[in-house]
Amino acid sequence: MTTNTAILEDALTRITAGYVFPERAAEVDTAIRRRLAAGEYEGLAGTELCTTVTGHLHEVCPDKHLRLLWSEEPQQVAEDADEDARFSALCRAENFGVRKVEQLDGNVGYLDLRLVATPADGAAVFAASMQLLAHTDAFVFDLRHCRGGSPEGAVLWCSYFFADGTVHLNDIYDGASGRTQQFWSSTHLPAPRYLDRPVYLLTSSATFSGGEEIAYNLQSQQRATLVGETTKGGAHPTERFPLTPHIAVTVPTARSINPVTGTNWEGVGVVPELAVPAEDALTAALDHLRAAKHAG
Repeated sequence: MTTNTAILEDALTRITAGYVFPERAAEVDTAIRRRLAAGEYEGLAGTELCTTVTGHLHEVCPDKHLRLLWSEEPQQVAEDADEDARFSALCRAENFGVRKVEQLDGNVGYLDLRLVATPADGAAVFAASMQLLAHTDAFVFDLRHCRGGSPEGAVLWCSYFFADGTVHLNDIYDGASGRTQQFWSSTHLPAPRYLDRPVYLLTSSATFSGGEEIAYNLQSQQRATLVGETTKGGAHPTERFPLTPHIAVTVPTARSINPVTGTNWEGVGVVPELAVPAEDALTAALDHLRAAKHAG
């Protein structure tokens, strides 16, 4: 049986080796080791251990991607565990994130996205969804329950709302290599682009990571009106490292840099133009759309 000391030693090794802000990693290491030496984690197990340690991590470094996770189902622990395969399987089980595609009254397109799949996995479903909504007069993109996913997938979703491949959407700085990768709108898409029509994007306090990137990209490019709640505030691309069959540590190894704002949404979330409770966001967006149509 793996002890809590061994679990946390492994977690701290992963954090200090990979966290995109090395100085913060050193602070985290010191703080958790001090609590470990004081016996604060003795007798803790399962979700209680993960929740407690995550709370202590966030006291030092409030990065919402930096955390210990508990999984009820056993996970592969080997060094060669295929995280990409795990995520692909999750995406397949969840229809590549697309929960609902619907034509609402007034010829308004509605798309409910819960997860951002990679283009390799989800491009065909993305295209099918956009094809179904191609002839609507306005678009409501519901990200209220979107918990994140692939940065490349976020860029592909965003690309459908721009005319060509000339829009610089995001940059990601990789801590290990020191390199910055640019992300631009896609030149070629397998379904029609959604242009010259209003786009409303629904958010909640649970909208996270890749879902936030879609919101932030479209907002910074003034391509969508955001309606709902300020999002959760996790902007750092992250790797997941299994520590035991049930516990993993997630470590942000990179950071996003928006080319328009020069920053990102880490810790502050994406703030909507129309702030309403999440449960009222769809109604508010449709009301705003009707009012704008009548005013025009």
